Amino acid sequence: MQPNYFGARVASRYDESEAEMFDPAVVEPTVEFLAALAGPGPVLELGIGTGRIAIPLAERGIRVHGIDLSSEMVERLRQKPSGDAIEVTIGDFATARLDGRFSLAYLVFNTIMNLTSVDQQVACFQNVAAHLVPGGRFVIEVGVPQLQRLPPGETVRPFHVSETRLGFDEFDVATQRLTSHHYRMAEGQFEVCSIPFRYVWPSELDLMARLAGMTLLERWGSWQREPFTRDSAKHISVWEKAPA
Repeated sequence: MQPNYFGARVASRYDESEAEMFDPAVVEPTVEFLAALAGPGPVLELGIGTGRIAIPLAERGIRVHGIDLSSEMVERLRQKPSGDAIEVTIGDFATARLDGRFSLAYLVFNTIMNLTSVDQQVACFQNVAAHLVPGGRFVIEVGVPQLQRLPPGETVRPFHVSETRLGFDEFDVATQRLTSHHYRMAEGQFEVCSIPFRYVWPSELDLMARLAGMTLLERWGSWQREPFTRDSAKHISVWEKAPA
């Protein structure tokens, strides 16, 4: 099982620290995109966290079930209006098995990279396929590694710089490992947190999907269905499980 890097300290400030991701301008296109694929549901969110996407989906009348490793993040979800009505299984979303089948499963905001080995990422696709109905869809939102933006010979790229917070990513191109380092001043305390990830290329994800019996349906550069190009910073990909 993966280590839990989203314990009480991170969970207590997660919504605040990722405030831009909770902006309706970000959330609403995501929910609209997923709701259009969900049909009658139910749907499965891997890494449900504090319910940023699951709660507005559920408020549309779609039954949502989540999996998350962090009971502390899920407790934050439970404290929100209607959050306690969402079913959540505590466990590793690469391996946790649930009863029932789903019309849609999804992983948003780079969460596939929390699985830090090829085997774990492949297992995730296989686990999703086992939970989808024939013809069900799997959606991933993940960044495209911006290695071309690294200065020659450098392995570190900052992603946030302010008076109270510093964040930078450290890349290992030999292993596709990525460590995000966070330095934060909060309530008079200086905190340091480093979280490991494995970045993954679109073509790798397509191969993982094929191994799990799924094929690529569409790939976009944003939730608003902007074209995916060589300049895209992320992609939204949709795979379909083979019909019966």
